[in-house]
Amino acid sequence: MDSYHSGPSWKGSAGKEFGSVKPSHQRNWRADLEILPFAKVKTDKVTIYNIRDCHYTSENDYRVKHFDRTYKLEDLKTVDFLVVPFRDAPALAHTMLSFGFDDGEQLVLSVEARLEKDEVYTPLGGAMKQYELMYVVGTERDLIRLRTDIRNVSVFIYRAKASPMDVQGLFLDMLQRMNQIAVKPEFYDTLTNNCTTNLVAHVNKLRPGTIPADYRILFPGYSDQFVNQLGLIDTDESAEAMRNRSAVLPTYGIWLESKEYSRQIRNRY
Repeated sequence: MDSYHSGPSWKGSAGKEFGSVKPSHQRNWRADLEILPFAKVKTDKVTIYNIRDCHYTSENDYRVKHFDRTYKLEDLKTVDFLVVPFRDAPALAHTMLSFGFDDGEQLVLSVEARLEKDEVYTPLGGAMKQYELMYVVGTERDLIRLRTDIRNVSVFIYRAKASPMDVQGLFLDMLQRMNQIAVKPEFYDTLTNNCTTNLVAHVNKLRPGTIPADYRILFPGYSDQFVNQLGLIDTDESAEAMRNRSAVLPTYGIWLESKEYSRQIRNRY
């Protein structure tokens, strides 16, 4: 999640109370979070089902769309790190990864709190087992445009320093965990099982010790500074200059073709 609500969220619409229930996939989910993605992996190809490409006109007015697609692993070459600071609590942030293919297509993997209808995200609720965890797979014009154009929050995008082999390994590891969650639900946890802690776990599984323990994992609003210090993103600029160059500009309601959208938001690289 990338917006901060300070109000209470002790129960979801299914009547969840702290410590009283187990995680479940059977709840009255918000429409854009209702369908879980999953993947089938062969030696050189991956088919991903339920890729999200929603068209939002407002936070609560949107057309839900999903599609399935098969990708050649050898065509996957890059990964970008996305940071979305909370508007009213900038030390907190949502983080995502966007994987880039040879033909210009980008595919975002986002670890999120799965919300029920009429449920809002709060960090306190996330610490008290109020939400399940889900992996969202979607287009950039859904997952990024939702934030810049609809929620009016900042999104910063950074190209990671990673070989195609490492990018492909990271992608496959995330898909494997996505499949596990589709079978066995888990609770989201604000401190231990969230967007950033899962991304760190994936990277360290691929390359042990790459991302050491640091307070900026708990406060991911500073995570871009942290990974820059670790030499994991392709920039040597100051924090301010880095964000100025990497900020994604809104498209102001223009509905671009998916690959064109991804090209447009990178035209400041």
